[in-house]
Amino acid sequence: MKQYITFFCAFFILQLGAQNQPWQGKFEPIDNLMAPPNSYRTASGAPGKAYWQQRADYKIKVTLDEKNNTISGEEIITYYNNSPDNLSYLWLQLEQNVNKKGNEDFGSINNNLKDGMNARQMQFLTRAIDFPAGYTIKYIKDTNGEPIRSLVNNTMMKVLLEEPLKSGASMSFSIAWSYPITDRSMFLLSREGYEYFPEDNNTVYLIAHWFPRMAVYNDTEGWQNQQFQKLGEFALEFGDYEVEITVPEDHVVASTGKLLNTEKVLSKTQRDRMENARKSFDKPVMIITKEEAEANEKTKSSKQKTWKYSATNVRDFAFASSRKFMWDAQAVKLPTNTVMAMSYYPKEGLSVWQEESTKAIMHALEVYSEATFDYPYPVAISVNTSNIGMEFPMISFNGGRPKNGKISDNAKQGMIGTIIHEVGHNWFPMIVSSDERKWMWMDEGLNTFLHQRTVRERYPDFNHVTPKSITPFMSGDKNILRPIMTTSDNELLSQFGANFYMKPTVGLQMLRNSVIGKELFDAAFKEYANRWKYKHPNPSDLFRTIEDATATDLDWFYRGWFFTTDNVDMELSNVKWFKVFEENLNIEDQKRSQQVNIEGDSNGENPKNFSNGPETITMNTTPENAYGGFLSRIDEVEVKKQLSGKNLYEVTIKNKGGLVMPVTIEWIFTDGTSEIDKLPAEIWRRNEYEVKQVFVKSKEVKKVNLDPNFEFADTNMKNNSFPKAETPSEFDEFKNKQGSN
Repeated sequence: MKQYITFFCAFFILQLGAQNQPWQGKFEPIDNLMAPPNSYRTASGAPGKAYWQQRADYKIKVTLDEKNNTISGEEIITYYNNSPDNLSYLWLQLEQNVNKKGNEDFGSINNNLKDGMNARQMQFLTRAIDFPAGYTIKYIKDTNGEPIRSLVNNTMMKVLLEEPLKSGASMSFSIAWSYPITDRSMFLLSREGYEYFPEDNNTVYLIAHWFPRMAVYNDTEGWQNQQFQKLGEFALEFGDYEVEITVPEDHVVASTGKLLNTEKVLSKTQRDRMENARKSFDKPVMIITKEEAEANEKTKSSKQKTWKYSATNVRDFAFASSRKFMWDAQAVKLPTNTVMAMSYYPKEGLSVWQEESTKAIMHALEVYSEATFDYPYPVAISVNTSNIGMEFPMISFNGGRPKNGKISDNAKQGMIGTIIHEVGHNWFPMIVSSDERKWMWMDEGLNTFLHQRTVRERYPDFNHVTPKSITPFMSGDKNILRPIMTTSDNELLSQFGANFYMKPTVGLQMLRNSVIGKELFDAAFKEYANRWKYKHPNPSDLFRTIEDATATDLDWFYRGWFFTTDNVDMELSNVKWFKVFEENLNIEDQKRSQQVNIEGDSNGENPKNFSNGPETITMNTTPENAYGGFLSRIDEVEVKKQLSGKNLYEVTIKNKGGLVMPVTIEWIFTDGTSEIDKLPAEIWRRNEYEVKQVFVKSKEVKKVNLDPNFEFADTNMKNNSFPKAETPSEFDEFKNKQGSN
C-alpha cells in the first residue's frame, strides 16, 4: 500500500506543478449555468411528461385604408390556459406602440451626433418630421359584450379579469383597434409599414406586428412580458387563425395561410395559371405578369375586396398588399408535403427577383427539410422590399433590388442569402419556437447555420461564413464584447450580427465538422428540431439534447463559446526532435546531441528549428523494481526494435486565448509529403494553459502547423507554426493556405 500512496502523492505534486496558473474549471459541468431539469424539461433535453404550453386562436377582420394609410380591425381571441396555474390577468403585445410619440425610448439603437449627417439620419435621431403612430384600442369585451378593464404599459397591455382563468379552462374576448401605418423610410430597422413609389404614385404595404397578440406564459418565466425595443423580436403562442383582409379591389394580397376564396379574389386566368403552377416542379409559372402589373398600377379602384385565409398551428400572421405586385409560383415536392413556393415583387425587382426568388425558396425548403423535418405548411412566400429581411409564418419580406436594371454579384448573393435566411426562419423560430426577445441567438444562430449549409450546398461559388469569419470579432476589445448568452436588447448594435448570427453559426459548424462529426451531429440536430417543434425550447434544452443524442460531453464547449468572451489562440511554442538509440551510442550521435544543446536557447532546451538534428534518447533496460508487483515483463527487444531510429517529436502547445479546443496538427515532411493528427479538446483537462504531446514519425519533419484548415477560429495564426515564419512571405503562405480551406 505504501508504494501506491507514494505514487499518488508524486502524481498529485506533478499535477500541481503543471498547473502553475489559477485553475478556471473549463471542463466543469455547466449545471450551475442552466435551470435544473424537472418534470417539464428533462435532463436529456426533451420535453417532460408534464410539459405544457398555452394556446391562442384568433378570428380577425381587418381593413386597409390606402387613402389614409391606416389599419383597423376587430379580433376574437380564444385563450387556453393549459398551465397548472390560475391566471388573474393576461398580457398582450402592442408592438405598434414602439413608435408612439412620448412612449419610453429604452435607449436608442443609434443616438450619436456627428459632423456631416444626412437628413434621414437626422430624422432617425430627432423625429424632426413628426408622424402619428401607435394603437387606438376602441374596446375590449367579453363574450356577453361587457367591457373588460385593461392597462397599457408602452408595448404591453394587461387585461384584468373579473375572475381568475382557472387551470385547464379557456376564455374568449374581443378587441377592436386601429393604428396609422408608418412610412418605412422614416425608421432604422424598419421591419414593417408602407413603401411609397413616387414614380407611379403607388404603395406596397408590409403588414406585420399589426394586431394585439397574446404574450407567452410558460414554465420558466411565467409571463414573457419584456417590452418591445426594436432589436429583440418575439415570443408567441401557437394557435389557429381565421383572417379576413379587406383591401382596395385592385390590390393583390400575399399572406400567411391558405387562401379560401380564390374564386372571389382571383380572375379565371389567374386561377388557371395557379393550377398549372401546382404541377410545375421545375420552374415558376407567372400568375401576374409584368405587363399586367404595370397596367394595374395606372388606375386606383375606389371599391374594396376581401381576401379570406386560414392558418393552422402557427404563432403569428402577416400579409403584404399592393396593386404593383407581379406574382410567380412553383410546386416543391417534399417527402411528406407539396408546398407552393411563391414570390411577389414590383417591377422594380426585375429581373433578378423573377429569376432567383422562388428558386431560392425551393432550395431552402429542400435543405432545411432534410436537416430537420419537412416543411408542414401549404405555402412559402417571399415578398420583395427595399431593404432588410423579416420573417413570419409562411411569408417573409426580403430586401434586394437592382439599380437601373443592374445588380452586382455581391448584391445578388446578399439578396439570395436573405431570401434563404428569412424562409429558413419558418423552422427557427416559427415552429421550433424559442424566445427571440430573450435568446435571439437561438433563432438567428441556428437559422444562419442552416442558411449557410443551404448556400454551401446549392450555391457553392457564393461567399460562406466559416470560422475565419468570426476571428476579427473574437479578437476584439474584451471591454465591450459580450457572451452569446446575452439578451437581445442588451447587445451593442455594432456587435449584434457577429454575436447572435455568426458566432453561434461558427460554433455549430465546429461541432459538426470538427468536434462531433457530421453523421452524429446531424442526427442530434434533427432530434432537437423534432423534439421541440411547435414548442418553446430554452438554451438548456438545445445543449442537453446535443449531448444526449451524441454521447459527447460538450460542457467545455458550451461554457467557453456561449458563456464567455474568450477566444481561441493556440501557440505552437516548441517542437523538440528526438531519436531513440540503444545503450551503445556511437560517437557521432553524441556529437550531434551536444551540438543541439549549444545552438539552442540559453539553457539548451528550445532550438528554433530542426537544422541541428535530433536530440538523443538512450533507451535502457527496465530495472526490475520498476515493475512493482507485476510478474510479467514487456518485450523490451520489440519496443526497442519498433522505436529504434524513429523520429520522436515532443510538441508543446500553449492556450493563449483562454478558449480550449481540439488540436489539429499538420506535419510536413522533408520529402514533401504531409499528414494530419487530431487531438480532442480533453487534452487540456489537467492543464488548461499548456499541453505536451509526443508523436512518433518514420519520416523527418520539415515543418509543423497548428489548425492548418482553420477549423477553430484561431485569432492569431502567426504563432501556429514551427519553425516560426521568419519572413512576411512565409507567414502569408501559411495564412493563404488556411484561408483557402
